[in-house]
Order: sequence, then C-alpha cells, then structure tokens
Amino acid sequence: MFENDILNPENPMIDANVTPMTGIHANNINALMVNDEEEDLNLDEINNILDLGEEQYPRFTLAKNKARFLRMVSWYRGKEEWIEVAPLSGVTKLFKQQTKELEGIRSAKMDYEMELETGTLTPSQRSYRRDELKMCKVQEKMAVHLISKLQVKIKSGRR
Repeated sequence: MFENDILNPENPMIDANVTPMTGIHANNINALMVNDEEEDLNLDEINNILDLGEEQYPRFTLAKNKARFLRMVSWYRGKEEWIEVAPLSGVTKLFKQQTKELEGIRSAKMDYEMELETGTLTPSQRSYRRDELKMCKVQEKMAVHLISKLQVKIKSGRR
C-alpha cells in the first residue's frame, strides 16, 4: 500500500544515507559531528596542554580565539617556569588569583553549555558559542594544571 511512499524506508527511490532536506550524505554529517566530539573528548584526555606540539593544539573557528589560545599558552608556560624560582609569597598570591579566575571560567563554561542546550541559536551563534565553550574548557584545563603546580610549591615551601 505504501511501497512508493516517500516516508517508507523500503522505497527503492529513497537513499537512507542521504538526508532529505539537505541532500548531504549521512556519513559526512556523522564525520562532522564526530570530529567536534572527538576534539572535545581528546581535550578531556590531555593532562597538560602545554606538553602538546603545535600540530596537536585544539582547533578554533574564530581567529580571535586562535590568537587568544596562543597568548594563553605563552602566559602559562612563563608562569610554570616562574614557579621554580618564585618566592613563596608570589606563588601564594598567584594561587589565589588563579583560583578566583577558575571560578569565572567555570561560570562562563556553564553559561555557554546552557545556551547551546536551548536549541534556539542560529547556526552562526551556535558555532560562536561552541568555539567559546572550547576556549573555556582549554583555559580551565590550563588553570587547573597551574593551580596544582602552585599547590605543590606552596606545600613544599612551608615544610
């Protein structure tokens, strides 16, 4: 009865791998989605972003985030080197600053996650928010790593 119906998946005229509205092959859509997810998953598996080579750095859509990321890497590298020779008072001060900044990063991250979940964004807004969310995740990762190094220095300096 419905063998020629366009909604019938057994219709020989229908290619189940092509989305009807866009005509894009399903494998291409899945590859795009997996690439975004893989990058996010890889980010979670990385202990220290500063140990990565440039070719392994996270990819950002926005040029401003690429530049921001490179400045952050430089700043965090400098701070890690500085920790080795810094006085305990300076390390303690940086620890307090970074802990407070981490709260702000996590708050922004949560805001971007909630905005993305609403589903009311335009594609360009969605892309922007995804990029900003990735930046927050990267910044959070670097801040947590630095804070842990600062804690170790503070504990070893007080003994």
